[in-house]
Amino acid sequence: MSVSDFPCRVLAVIPAAGTGSRMRSSVNKQFLAIDGVPVVARTFCAFADLDAVDAIVVVASPGEERRMLALCEEYAPGRVNAVVTGGATRQDSVRNGLEALLEVDAGPIDSGIETVVLIHDGARPFVSPEVIARCIEGAMRYGACAAAVPVKDTVKVVDAERRVLSTPDRATLWAVQTPQAFRLSVLQKALRHVADSGFAGTDDTSLAEEAGIPVHLVEGDYANLKITTPEDLPAAELYALGRKRAGGRR
Repeated sequence: MSVSDFPCRVLAVIPAAGTGSRMRSSVNKQFLAIDGVPVVARTFCAFADLDAVDAIVVVASPGEERRMLALCEEYAPGRVNAVVTGGATRQDSVRNGLEALLEVDAGPIDSGIETVVLIHDGARPFVSPEVIARCIEGAMRYGACAAAVPVKDTVKVVDAERRVLSTPDRATLWAVQTPQAFRLSVLQKALRHVADSGFAGTDDTSLAEEAGIPVHLVEGDYANLKITTPEDLPAAELYALGRKRAGGRR
């Protein structure tokens, strides 16, 4: 099933306002180049290249809005609807992005057509159309979902002194990625709930979980890696070069 098969409006929020402290670089990791193309440009182009995505908003760090807008105009002219400033937390940034999406001229919200919101990390540049399609389908079917892959390694639960407390069954463990996808009404409900409760989640579906909304996982992709530490860049370069040689997307 392709992205174009879904009878819904698709809006994308791309949070790219993190500091990237683990990258140990003076340059925000969003702007680091992979085979000559900035990380965040690869990311928003993955959505801009899909006709079924109706509107895109990129959320930038304070002071980096103009630089981000210039990249959007260079790599995806006319496809990124707005660049907005991030908030103090991820959910604040997502809220800012969602508010901007609902203000842009991307079609009538109350048209009887379901609206799906995709939230995708700016530092995950290799998301595929297939993963995006599975997330849209999952949001339509369940209301809230996230891309994820089974954990390959054995995981240990430890205390503050790194003493092993337990070894969870690996079959029950999945590493969550993005996109994380929601029906618009579900995401709005989750954001209202955490605004009232003060809960701060580490990802977007945790907000839905906190609000008592069931979340399902859909199949992600091990290539959908997140650029987090310096060690991630060589792997990303190799993957990008391999995809280019194979005639794939940038």
